[in-house]
Amino acid sequence: MVQHAEKISNEMRKAIDNCMSCSTTCEETIAYCMDMPGTMMDAANMRVLMDCAAVTKVCADMMCRMSSMYREMCAMCARICTMCAEMAMKMPGDAQMMKLAEACRACAASCQTMAGATV
Repeated sequence: MVQHAEKISNEMRKAIDNCMSCSTTCEETIAYCMDMPGTMMDAANMRVLMDCAAVTKVCADMMCRMSSMYREMCAMCARICTMCAEMAMKMPGDAQMMKLAEACRACAASCQTMAGATV
C-alpha cells in the first residue's frame, strides 16, 4: 500500500513550501503595514494582501491532502500571487514589499506549474 506522503511529488512539495512561505510573508506584511505611521496602503491593496495570505494557505492545505480540486486552487493561487506581487512592486524602495514580491512570484510560478500538473 502506498503511503500518502509518497504521493506528493518533489514539485508539489516545493509548491506547498512556497505557498506557506508566501502566506507567512503576507501576514508579516499586513502587520508591517498596520504598524506604519500614516496610510501606507489603500483598502483595495490591503484586501489583495489579505486574500493572498488566505488563498496561499488554503492552497497548501489542499495540496497536502491531495484534494481533487487542488489544480483549480493552484490556478487561482497563481493569479492572486501575481496580483499581489504587482502591487508590491509599486513600492520598490521598501524592503518588506520587495520580500513580499519575491515570495509571491515564487509561489505564483510553482502554483502555475501545479495547476497544469498530473499526479
